[in-house]
Amino acid sequence: MRTALITHAACLDHVTPEGHPERVARLEHVLHALEGLDMVRVTAPMAAEDDLLRIHPKGYLDGLRDDLPSVGQYQIDADTFLSPGSLEAAYRGAGAVVRAVDMVLSGEVANAFCAIRPPGHHAETETSMGFCLFGNAALAAKHALDHHGLGRVAVVDFDVHHGNGTQDLLWDEARALVVTSQQMPLWPGTGKPDEDGAHGTVLNLPLPPESDGAHMRQLYEAEVFPRLRAFKPELLIISAGFDAHQDDPLAQLNWSTEDFRWLTGQLCVVAADVCSGRVVSTLEGGYDLDALATSTRAHVEELMEAAV
Repeated sequence: MRTALITHAACLDHVTPEGHPERVARLEHVLHALEGLDMVRVTAPMAAEDDLLRIHPKGYLDGLRDDLPSVGQYQIDADTFLSPGSLEAAYRGAGAVVRAVDMVLSGEVANAFCAIRPPGHHAETETSMGFCLFGNAALAAKHALDHHGLGRVAVVDFDVHHGNGTQDLLWDEARALVVTSQQMPLWPGTGKPDEDGAHGTVLNLPLPPESDGAHMRQLYEAEVFPRLRAFKPELLIISAGFDAHQDDPLAQLNWSTEDFRWLTGQLCVVAADVCSGRVVSTLEGGYDLDALATSTRAHVEELMEAAV
């Protein structure tokens, strides 16, 4: 089988102010880096309202529609903005992860990567923040559980910033294991080890500033891979942020592109052992354009290798 690449041109229409790190060029660089790869290329659909209501209340969705500007930008908080094309971009991103879950669980493809923006892992139940509007990884998990009837799913988030939104959205979900590694201290300030979920299914792994890929590899081998194997998810969802890269301007970890390649490969090995290789990955952060492009390419190449 093959790897699916799911994206939509509308994700380029979410426009942030000049100088904002979460900019259109991020996705342009990612898509350019993935050109020429032999993938199943899929146009992301719009997410259905019922899909988003699995994780966000109607009032939250209505509020975003009310705030959507006809021109310029509407500022939600210090970091998060809406432009006229933002909601379609976000609905396409959510639709991408839903389509990815459907394709992987039906056996149409072995795994999938969603090249989308805005990112999602900071969006809480009723709060847009950290550049994020919808909790895409959590939505993928809930769709797999509630629509497809899976008994267990796992989310692994290796973005340098804590996935507070995914944690919030899946805090009470005993069927979902949420594993996140993040620099600490760093915004948003959550992600301490004692934040372990209502059912003990949240594993937070803080990483000290200036730590490197060797530190990450040791931690994942000691903590993450055994926990995944013990939980035995039927689907693995990856929040793929590449801002732990040593060149990223928003954090102070020192991972290399090869560290992202190694981590993706090892996660695919675990998935092969516990869930027939079923993996859905969705793009989160990464703000140095060259590091983002090369790391995403390495990530996708490992997904493709695992799909063979």
